[in-house]
Amino acid sequence: MALFGNAHTIDPTQAQQDYARLLGHGEQVHAAFLLIRDTMLFTDRRLIMVDKQGITGKKVEYHSIPYRSITHFAVETAGTFDLDAELKIWISGTPTPVEKTFTKGVDIYEVQAILTQFVAR
Repeated sequence: MALFGNAHTIDPTQAQQDYARLLGHGEQVHAAFLLIRDTMLFTDRRLIMVDKQGITGKKVEYHSIPYRSITHFAVETAGTFDLDAELKIWISGTPTPVEKTFTKGVDIYEVQAILTQFVAR
């Protein structure tokens, strides 16, 4: 499904190792998702979005979004004919939400629960 741009779950332990240089002391990855070349990491402190750019993907932009900056989020579950679920996150000061698409195999309720756990602090 990665060919269609849909995210799928990756092992948080592996993501912890792969992105150790981005993490603060003691910061833990709770969930991670891969979207072709891009990655979303849900840590205990923030949401990290890794955006690989260009044909080779050697140029990488890292977005660090503190959970306190998330003003609103929405999930849309997969339907019978629509096989993917969507996550929309509104960030303070930004009118347009960040949108990500997940395969039907990803539990969008788990993603929503992770956000609720950290945003509602």
